[in-house]
Amino acid sequence: MSDSRYEGVLVSCSAVKRSFGTGNRRVDVLRGIDLDVEAGTLVALYGPSGSGKTTLLNLIGALDQPTDGRIEVMKQEVTKMRDGRKAKLRRQHLGFIFQNYTLLPTYTAAENIDLALRLPGLQIFERRRRVKSALEVVGLTAWSDHLPGQLSGGQRQRVAIARALALRPAIILADEPTSGLDTRTARRILSLFQGIGRAQGTAFLIVSHDPVVVDFVDYAFDLHEGRLKPRIILQQDIEQDIEKVDL
Repeated sequence: MSDSRYEGVLVSCSAVKRSFGTGNRRVDVLRGIDLDVEAGTLVALYGPSGSGKTTLLNLIGALDQPTDGRIEVMKQEVTKMRDGRKAKLRRQHLGFIFQNYTLLPTYTAAENIDLALRLPGLQIFERRRRVKSALEVVGLTAWSDHLPGQLSGGQRQRVAIARALALRPAIILADEPTSGLDTRTARRILSLFQGIGRAQGTAFLIVSHDPVVVDFVDYAFDLHEGRLKPRIILQQDIEQDIEKVDL
């Protein structure tokens, strides 16, 4: 992966705990999570609703603070950062694919992507190029000027995915990225993630209930009772399915 943009361990969690409430109402959601995510790898987190998968994504994305433990992102300890530095880290290195899409309803698909690209200060010509490319790779070029309310749930999901990919971040945190997609489109998107990971070194941490996801990731874990348990993956040779992309 000599031509990759990113290398090494991009995310490191050590003994991470997260609790909510106090006293008799205290709920220990995460009970000591150890996890390293290297550049170019796809990691899946499985588990029932309420098991803490999204909580862990929010902690890694510096959107929440652990009760205890240490989290490093891009070799920076986010658990000790001030809010301003956390915001800068998110702008520069993190891409988010939220389960509820978080698209602005009065902005078109292209405008939603462009708005995200303004935060890191990209010039207008570079933004336009990335918006066009991102919409192409998710198959939404013809819907670029449509508002979210004019799109199906699956199309809105693909806009959210395109927005994250256009940023070219080191790490993409994806919460149920295939939940609104049919199986064929889901496999194409996951193949796209693989291609980006191998070409650019981007790491993907994917929360999912979708059994298709495990066919495309390098590592998978079950989150149960606040702890991670590795799944055994019989990785198949699916080189022919990997999307060749240039974002």
